[in-house]
Amino acid sequence: MAFTVLLTEDAVVDLEDLYSNISEHDSPQKAEYVLDHIEEKFSSLSKFPERGVFPKELLSLGVREYRQIFFKPYRIIYRIAEKKVYIYLIIDGRRDMQTLLQRRLLSAL
Repeated sequence: MAFTVLLTEDAVVDLEDLYSNISEHDSPQKAEYVLDHIEEKFSSLSKFPERGVFPKELLSLGVREYRQIFFKPYRIIYRIAEKKVYIYLIIDGRRDMQTLLQRRLLSAL
């Protein structure tokens, strides 16, 4: 049975910001390419949601509610609840992930 994959408002904003940034600094074609591949990645969670790993930054704090998959260098952070996968964060993994994850995800717990 397939899971439903849902994007939070923050994840939608992440995608919009990502698209704008890539379009501005590279090209709209590259932005489309990246967004298409990210969408493929998170859509695939409908079949295998538990395949993602726990983010090490959260695991070190004892938090095991979230998982992540990658389209490098981008990280897609999500949580499984019942038969739904909630995408919380889509971000460039080269950023200060510890602070970002704590601010964005731990405030939601």
